[in-house]
Amino acid sequence: MAVLEGAARKTLAFGRRALGFDVPAPDHTVAALHRDETEVPGLDKRERAQLDRIRLMGATGAVLMAIAALGIGAQPVHQNPVSGVRVLGIFARAHTGSLAMCMFGTVLVIGAWLLLGRFAIGGLAGSPLHRLTRSQLDRTLLLWIIPLSVAPPMFSNDVYSYLAQSEIAARGIDPYAEGPVAGLGIDNVLTNNVPTIWRDTPAPYGPLFLWIGRGIAELTGDNIIAGVWVHRLLALAGVALIVWALPRLSVRCGVAPVSALWLGAANPLVLFHLVGGVHNDALMIGLMLAGMELTLRAIYGDGGRRDSLNGAMPSLDARGYALLIGGAVVITLSSSIKFTSIIALGFVGMALARRWGGSLLAVVKAAALLGVIAGATTLFVSWASGLGFGWVFTLSVANAVRSWMSLPTVIGVITGFGGVLLGLGDHTTALLSITRPIAGLVAGYVTVRMLVATGTGRLHPVGALGVSLGAIVLLFPVVQPWYLLWAIVPLAAWATQPVFRVPAVAFSAVVSMLVMPRGAEFQVFQIIGAALAAAVCFALFYVLTRHTLPWRAQAGVSAPSQEATAYRVTS
Repeated sequence: MAVLEGAARKTLAFGRRALGFDVPAPDHTVAALHRDETEVPGLDKRERAQLDRIRLMGATGAVLMAIAALGIGAQPVHQNPVSGVRVLGIFARAHTGSLAMCMFGTVLVIGAWLLLGRFAIGGLAGSPLHRLTRSQLDRTLLLWIIPLSVAPPMFSNDVYSYLAQSEIAARGIDPYAEGPVAGLGIDNVLTNNVPTIWRDTPAPYGPLFLWIGRGIAELTGDNIIAGVWVHRLLALAGVALIVWALPRLSVRCGVAPVSALWLGAANPLVLFHLVGGVHNDALMIGLMLAGMELTLRAIYGDGGRRDSLNGAMPSLDARGYALLIGGAVVITLSSSIKFTSIIALGFVGMALARRWGGSLLAVVKAAALLGVIAGATTLFVSWASGLGFGWVFTLSVANAVRSWMSLPTVIGVITGFGGVLLGLGDHTTALLSITRPIAGLVAGYVTVRMLVATGTGRLHPVGALGVSLGAIVLLFPVVQPWYLLWAIVPLAAWATQPVFRVPAVAFSAVVSMLVMPRGAEFQVFQIIGAALAAAVCFALFYVLTRHTLPWRAQAGVSAPSQEATAYRVTS
């Protein structure tokens, strides 16, 4: 009996430790990713001149990319507005030159973003001497976005799948049962623009997105260019929501708004893939962050002070409940674009339960309240759109792709290839059926740990959400470059330490350079030639600007007469 009791105590202790109820020292937890940032003076005259040059550098790169997109962007097969045009059509005939121009523009934008970081976060291991203002960053971001927002789609053909799936819904056909070929026909102009791999695939997106898409299809019909433009407006609306919510969340976490916006909104992955690539992830992330801000405003209040949760905070009033319900609805609408963002409600629920005392009963009450809101919102969208719940069965259709950025997929493919080399046969598919479920379990475990950390007050809900999404993205069966933003954007508002920022910045820069435009098939010699030309151009650019741009870190310290003060936090 005593042995059984001892084993039960050890099992319970192990379970508590595994789930994070036994709180270790902060330096040994995920909390080590965060450190409150301090306020510093604004830019001086010399730095403002450098900022103007950085701004012009990034805008020039964005313009070069937009021009190159006329030839190597994801142009439509039909209704191409530059096809046959004498001047503009030259870019489609000179693929190597257009690719070199795009690569050079890409490097200019990434370089300008990295240089801008000197005035946003300073070095990756420290704070800036002076920090640019919010208005300076907003104007810079707008200047870089405009050229890419008027360019043809780049780096992805997904927008043409959006158009085809939306047209299927507009015709009264279930887009969750029929792909473009079955729903529209093989000769339809919208079908012909969809990549071959997705022509027989039903829609994997939520009912809200296809509901909006159906409205776009009814508005634009078979006009591909008009349809792309309206979908890009949706993407820009998502980016606008990110720009609205991210600085507000960062202040709650004790992080400078400019730092969060630099990494989370001015990120090249946002510019190239959410704006240039016209991905619906922009709307998903924007709605998710906006919902988080509204719900946390209800739970913690409008201010930025650290408030006690042991009874010092007043109970929720009518306005608080209105914000909480509205924020939960917005997060649920985000999950009706792409379902992954629904986990944000879990972190809101744990924060709410902690405010209500942190007991198991409080967790149940918070889960019940948010579950009812999410269920009612999802039911309404599915019913009002007329699309039903077919999306539940198509969430995994993209798993047919073997993504090089997915950790379980890479492990399965490499192991399968090793089996072929050893003469054991190709067992890649069988290995993927093992590695992917294991990765899913690990991601689920990390998410549960982060939920517990939020409920016990160890982590801010925004940071815990970002870490959880990071685990989900890295362990997802399919990872596209822009999926990294699911984690990077929320973490930009909380994680400030080099252990996060160094990989985040490096991944963002490297992945942005590796992804090729989708408007043409390139031979190896074309890619190498274009890369060499872009490298030579950038080397010359560096030589010409080495004394006018802050390529090297500036020595010195902040003004000793100015006492640094921390940004406000609420949890």
